[in-house]
Amino acid sequence: MLIEQKIQELLDKRALARLGGGEKGIAKQHEKGKYTARERIAMLLDEGSFEEFDMFLTHRTTDFGLEKQVYLGDGVVTGYGTIDGRLVYVYSQDFTVLGGSLSETMSKKICKVMDQAMKVGAPIIGINDSGGARIQEGSRSLAGFAEIFQRNINASGVVPQISAIFGPCAGGAVYSPALTDFILMTEQNSYMFLTGPKVVKTVTGEDVSVDQLGGALVHNEKSGVSQFMAKTEEEGLQLIRDLISYLPQNNLEEAPRIECNDPIDRKEDSLNAIIPDNPNKPYDMKHIIHAIVDNGEFLEVAKDFAKNLIVGFARFDGKPVGIVANNPAFLAGVLDINSSRKGARFVRFCDAFNIPIVTLVDVPGFLPGTVQEYGGVITHGAKMLFAYGEATVPKVTITIRKSYGGSHLVMGCKQLRADINYAWPTAEIAVMGPSGAVEILNGKEIAGIENAEEKTEFIAKKEKEYRDKFANPYDSAKYGYIDDVIEPRNTRFRVIRALQALETKKDTNPPKKHCNIPL
Repeated sequence: MLIEQKIQELLDKRALARLGGGEKGIAKQHEKGKYTARERIAMLLDEGSFEEFDMFLTHRTTDFGLEKQVYLGDGVVTGYGTIDGRLVYVYSQDFTVLGGSLSETMSKKICKVMDQAMKVGAPIIGINDSGGARIQEGSRSLAGFAEIFQRNINASGVVPQISAIFGPCAGGAVYSPALTDFILMTEQNSYMFLTGPKVVKTVTGEDVSVDQLGGALVHNEKSGVSQFMAKTEEEGLQLIRDLISYLPQNNLEEAPRIECNDPIDRKEDSLNAIIPDNPNKPYDMKHIIHAIVDNGEFLEVAKDFAKNLIVGFARFDGKPVGIVANNPAFLAGVLDINSSRKGARFVRFCDAFNIPIVTLVDVPGFLPGTVQEYGGVITHGAKMLFAYGEATVPKVTITIRKSYGGSHLVMGCKQLRADINYAWPTAEIAVMGPSGAVEILNGKEIAGIENAEEKTEFIAKKEKEYRDKFANPYDSAKYGYIDDVIEPRNTRFRVIRALQALETKKDTNPPKKHCNIPL
């Protein structure tokens, strides 16, 4: 029957489209330890939930013999499905088709799912594995990139955007991931750079490998371009599923709440003894984070970059929050250029998507030196200050130990519209630390003491006086800058109660086209 023939034709075309660039290309992809575009989508989404768009779309280019290389789908698989039952839109570049190079028609496919995601208010996940622009198409492929970039920009702050780099991503192609909220790379096969090793060698004379120039380790540890690094694609895709679980569908929704089986009034006695007696001795802030959040679960973001500042997602009483915390275990927890960039970006993401911010403070100041000043630490520090002051989501700040000078102001202080500010009894809030303060306050007296032993005793005495006055939270509390001094073991309960009280918070910024954040 004719209808049966038509159905068989459809099934044959679907089978052909699913082969992408063919069996040989798929085999090569597997030999490299990489999955195909469709295999990646299958691992990412709930089983059986994927609905595909434009399976039969093909390019229309006839230059340079491309009319002989026409593949159904043209190098990218697009559509929508669910992650834990929640809608997401996805595109996955197919390296088996002309190296996954971006054509005009591939761009149209990607733009279609991005447009649809914006219409319905759902996250966009892009899986990148591409040799870049399809050079046979000239300016049309460049225009295709720009069309995608414009949609990335429009979607920013409206729906979450996540990029997975599972192969090459070079030249102009890097800008789409860079415009998204989170980038994930794999240790072995992924790399990103604007100009490749050959161009670098020609222009600068540097000999550098692909991995040294733009591998996962480089962008997770040094540049901060990527926020996550996975050993395998399977691990990376599971990580994306975990990340999505903390995020709302769009900027008009709240983040998904889950049932909490961790008692909200659980006391953590270990916290009463976690702060060393010596104020200069380090400890790991992550121990505090894991102790107070639901079930000790914390999804750290950019964990290998600027380790002196910790950012990531956790839950309190089942509700997602963003956590920002200094870590005295690295660089004494000081703020610097990289940690300021990292913190500001994370705070702005949380604010854009209605995720409350919990800040844990133990910061002695900003990192001094010419490298920092020449690098613009003032501007970068202002980014973080701006992000906190601009944020209208619930903000709860707990000062654990040190909070000095400009770094105190940057870390969610009361004057930057933090809603509830708590402090542990170990908190020290002042313009600077005792040693620096004594040098300024008592410098002339110290200079006039000739006997070394007497000078040492005098300095120690003055430092104690300063510490007695400011190395406690009560001086700030008497002015209302600290709302309450809490027992460390009760921190979880006090944070949850604060967040519950702030659930209906309304705060606004003055009407404006947009701000001019110091970039």
